[in-house]
Amino acid sequence: MQPHVSPAKKERVASLVREFQESRVVGVVSVTGIPAAQFQAMRVRLRGKAKVTVAKKNLLRIALQEAAGQRKGLDQLTGLVEGQIAVVTASVNPFRLFREMEATKTPAPARGGEVAPADIAVEEGETPFKPGPIVGELQKAGIPAAIDKGKVVIKKGKLLVKKGDRIPRDLAQALARLEIYPLVVGMDLRGAYEEGTVYRREVLAIDDVRLRADFAAAHQHALGLALTAAYPAKEAVPLLLAKAHGNALGLAVTAGWATKESLPLILAKAAAQAAALAAQAGVS
Repeated sequence: MQPHVSPAKKERVASLVREFQESRVVGVVSVTGIPAAQFQAMRVRLRGKAKVTVAKKNLLRIALQEAAGQRKGLDQLTGLVEGQIAVVTASVNPFRLFREMEATKTPAPARGGEVAPADIAVEEGETPFKPGPIVGELQKAGIPAAIDKGKVVIKKGKLLVKKGDRIPRDLAQALARLEIYPLVVGMDLRGAYEEGTVYRREVLAIDDVRLRADFAAAHQHALGLALTAAYPAKEAVPLLLAKAHGNALGLAVTAGWATKESLPLILAKAAAQAAALAAQAGVS
């Protein structure tokens, strides 16, 4: 017996398949921990650049597998469909899409129990609070707070949570009071498909500024090598001709070979030598 599949689910899968087949780029995005309001704001921000669609994971896997019939390799994305995810379609290349998704990220307060993405610390100095129960709350959370000259201050800087450790609930509440938001909430592009290739996050997360600098340096090194080896590459030919012209002109001047270009230099050289000789002979 074949399991019963509702017409609504069939239509949903068919709609996803059409979208996957018609879009230049298809990606899988983690939306873990994003509040509904922020998620909607992120979708609006991406409007015109990318479309984010939420669907049940099993329907997404089926749609990716069916769409792979026309777009070979698209089903490789099914391995990324785990946890709280969405699918994104776009007309921009995967690297541009990654930057757009990263731009959706914003600082967020901790609620307690989350893993710290980086070291969490407080700095020595004044707080915006007036003396009151807040001092005890901060101290309970492990923050060295005190009252000094009628103000609540942090007596000294302190590392509160190391990267990778969980954030205690008491500390999370205290950090929120201090407007310290240790978490980063946003869409994480796990991977994106384009023209038969799936680009994973570790490939997409490159420093494009550094990459451009590396390409520029490589170009300069290659051009220098071409000039040294006299290799007639398109970029090197004008410089090689200029170098050859300079060498030929220098040789003509040294040999006293008069040409249209070398004659003024030969005469200038002769005049300089005559002047030097006259100075040595004491002739004015």
